[in-house]
Amino acid sequence: MSGSNQSYILSNDDIKQINSWVNKIRIMDHLSRKQWIDKAKNELRLKYKVIGAGRNRIVFDVNNKYALKVVITKRGFINNEIEFKIYKHCPDHLKKHFVPVREFGFGWIIMDKMEKKVPRNSYYKRKKEELKEKLRKNGIEPKDVKWVNSALSKSGEITVFDYGNFSMPSKGIIYKKKRKK
Repeated sequence: MSGSNQSYILSNDDIKQINSWVNKIRIMDHLSRKQWIDKAKNELRLKYKVIGAGRNRIVFDVNNKYALKVVITKRGFINNEIEFKIYKHCPDHLKKHFVPVREFGFGWIIMDKMEKKVPRNSYYKRKKEELKEKLRKNGIEPKDVKWVNSALSKSGEITVFDYGNFSMPSKGIIYKKKRKK
């Protein structure tokens, strides 16, 4: 699934910039993570503030309401697709633990923006472990429930905003680690 090229949130110019960038990354395999991030910042020229970057995607703040994740490596396509599919297919009672996906396009995904950090204390450490177990019992393999990848919802629930390397085998959603050469 490659996603759409239409958006209610992004402008047509934003989509054009992302498409231009995405077509370039397909032929650039030799860059380091830092080089990818710097190149993405310079070439994307989106009007949004960069609020983060991971191994495979750069994240922008869209109107202080949404997070736009744009791929910076080929692997980022897989991360975006997994987030889209897991949110779409997870049981309703688990959706509160995943930041909602609002739109999914070719090389990009838009989710709600969440900022309230999960306190690093024994109570939330236990809640984080309980969440992992709850996800496993419901057929979702959480690879990365970390402090930096989660936030607190308004109702105080731990909510994961980076679940692009989770798996949900019952739905055919499987994250495969890249083999080291």
